[in-house]
Amino acid sequence: MDMARIAAKLSRLNPHVAAAAERVARRVPALRDRIEREYDRMLAGMEREVKPYRGEAATFASLPATGLSREEVLAEVSSLAGRERPRWHDGFASGAVYQGDDSHVGFLNSVYAATSQLNPLHADLWPSGAKYEAEIVSMTATMLGGGSEGDVVGTVTSGGTESILLAMKTYRDRATAARRWWGSSRPAIVAPSTAHVAFDKAARYFGMRMVRVPVGRDFRADVSATTAALTKDAVVVVGSAPSFAHGAIDPIHQLAELARSRGIGFHTDACLGGFVLPWAERLGYPVPPFDFRVQGVTSMSADTHKFGYAAKGTSVVLYRGVDLRRFQYFTATEWPGGLYFSPTLAGSRPGALSAACWAAMVATGEDGYLESTRRILETATTIREGIEAIPELWVLGDPLFVIAFASDAVDVYRVLDAMASRGWSLNGLHKPPAVHICVTLRHTEPGVAERFLADLRAAVREARDHPATGDGMAPVYGLAGTSPFRGMVDDLLRRYVDLLYRP
Repeated sequence: MDMARIAAKLSRLNPHVAAAAERVARRVPALRDRIEREYDRMLAGMEREVKPYRGEAATFASLPATGLSREEVLAEVSSLAGRERPRWHDGFASGAVYQGDDSHVGFLNSVYAATSQLNPLHADLWPSGAKYEAEIVSMTATMLGGGSEGDVVGTVTSGGTESILLAMKTYRDRATAARRWWGSSRPAIVAPSTAHVAFDKAARYFGMRMVRVPVGRDFRADVSATTAALTKDAVVVVGSAPSFAHGAIDPIHQLAELARSRGIGFHTDACLGGFVLPWAERLGYPVPPFDFRVQGVTSMSADTHKFGYAAKGTSVVLYRGVDLRRFQYFTATEWPGGLYFSPTLAGSRPGALSAACWAAMVATGEDGYLESTRRILETATTIREGIEAIPELWVLGDPLFVIAFASDAVDVYRVLDAMASRGWSLNGLHKPPAVHICVTLRHTEPGVAERFLADLRAAVREARDHPATGDGMAPVYGLAGTSPFRGMVDDLLRRYVDLLYRP
């Protein structure tokens, strides 16, 4: 921004405005320097957290002239893994690791080792890959209300984000084929403000319009507001089961009926709850309708690598019928390299992850998922009641296993930092400022819930009794939550990603 040039132009129009512009122009360099210093300070704190091995482990900014021995490489990898193990293995993380038992991890590792060369792109070489993925989809579809006739179909993806991206692309392409709009308008995704940010990513990637709808005081989608948002360009409505931030289950039945009555798609994002809610319902917990038993639901996403207890890197996207699924595929008939098709975004894919996913599902079985869910929900109840007993905190909504808490008495981001200093990796939220813990099997181990609550009580006292500092994530979240200049927040995030890729 050349403020001096702007001031010069304004001087020809209005001397008072020009004078004000000149004052701003003089201040801009100082302001820019101040912002840069603040960026540097924040990023320095982040760098200490994400680059802790500098000076302690060898850094390879370029290939070594002579390759290291395999023993040396394995020793280095084992050393780093050993340093990182306690936080996730001992239950200090919100979500992230959903099973984590040593015998289960060893089992998945063995399956991966046996299938490490498997690539589903080459089904002629590895027909086992097609077997694994077809059965993963079928088992997930059956669990989520699909009939035995195969009326619900899908594909295996690399994670929840890809499942959501593919579903949104599918609705865009179906609408394009039906010529649902003309001119300059774009196909619209209508979703509650709490829906996962992957829907925004899909809109940006695929040239769609994202329409965010307010939620109620219970953090569930507002049906009336959704109705008002449904313009002629809407091609899909979204609901969460539950939402990532607050663990709230949207009114799927009402939202799906809105979509059905207008002849458009409805997507239930069950990435987080797909492998919990069916078993919670069987255990007698209050679970509203959310899956393919709801007539208007036309697609779903469910992450096998979360509460499906597979290794990281698999999810499932499901559709009501093969005709809808076909809009997801990519095919090419005129390429000199031959006939080509790909069901998902990737071409070659790590089939060993699909094999490990299949193994996790068939080894766990209905009885295993039911027992795991029982333990998780009982522990979540203990944690929720413990949070509600802390006077300075309150729980957002009415969650089952993703428990978000806020405060009107203390800076909740200072609580987040105080918990981090005690080893906890929790999720900071905003709009409103809050923190959440996603309860997993790691938290059901003896003493973990009690340790969490004891540390949380101490963290609240620390945030209440000691003034805020400039360190930690509190100032970062404070900036994100209060700055009207969203470009500054965006710039900080991009610099953080740059930092991650710095050797």
